[in-house]
Amino acid sequence: MIHPTAIIAAGAQIGTDVEIGPYAVIGAGAIVGEGSVIQPHVVLEGTVRIGKRNLVGCGSVLGGLPQDLAFNPETASGVDIGDRNVIREHCTIHRGTALASATEIGNDNFLMAGVHVGHNCRVANRVVIANNCLLGGHVQIDDGAFIGGGTTFHQFVHVGRLVMAQGSSGFGKDIPPFLLAAERNFVFGVNVLGLKRAGYSVAERQEIRRAFQLLYRSGLNTQQALAEAAASDLGPLGREFFEFVANARKRGIVRYRHPAAGGDDPGSRE
Repeated sequence: MIHPTAIIAAGAQIGTDVEIGPYAVIGAGAIVGEGSVIQPHVVLEGTVRIGKRNLVGCGSVLGGLPQDLAFNPETASGVDIGDRNVIREHCTIHRGTALASATEIGNDNFLMAGVHVGHNCRVANRVVIANNCLLGGHVQIDDGAFIGGGTTFHQFVHVGRLVMAQGSSGFGKDIPPFLLAAERNFVFGVNVLGLKRAGYSVAERQEIRRAFQLLYRSGLNTQQALAEAAASDLGPLGREFFEFVANARKRGIVRYRHPAAGGDDPGSRE
């Protein structure tokens, strides 16, 4: 299952039933879990830990040096990847910048061709990132998000759970969970289709929509909406939504833009 042209350094740990294709280069710090497939011309540099039953597509480079001018190449950092991920052709996942830090990919994710995951990013579980997306350093993407092709994220952006981001968009602000995001730092409503697919009930979707309306369409500013939410009877999903808002990073959260004239509000679709 290991092609004779593959180069595997002494010290690399290769699990059972692993397939390694032609001209792959596996560094001494690599750990590849059982049942994984490393396709041709893949490079695993530095400390890269890959779990079970992952696919790493042709030409991908995992564990490369961070694109940070202040980074010291002697720093011991790495990449940690969970189980059952699909990482397609020519993806790049860079290792962390700080000592003992790591760029983290969870379980059951699908990174399509050409995705770049910068240093110290955290991609949770069941996330889909379409072709040619760019994640700057320290970006965090929570469970079940779907990121359309060609979308870019500024460093330190946080994308909430079950967000759907339209392709060819750009974000420099945090995106609260359960929303539809698009263009340049805007949201357009609630990700109703994604919530349905995830098995959320009508009542749960209505609770999320209520939280969305309070934050974005009540006329209150963010602090006023947070205070109103704290005094309300919102359930767990609504409180999760506002907890994310309360903990937004320095640049704040994306703004709301109403759909174009003649279109209905995606947040109202059931």
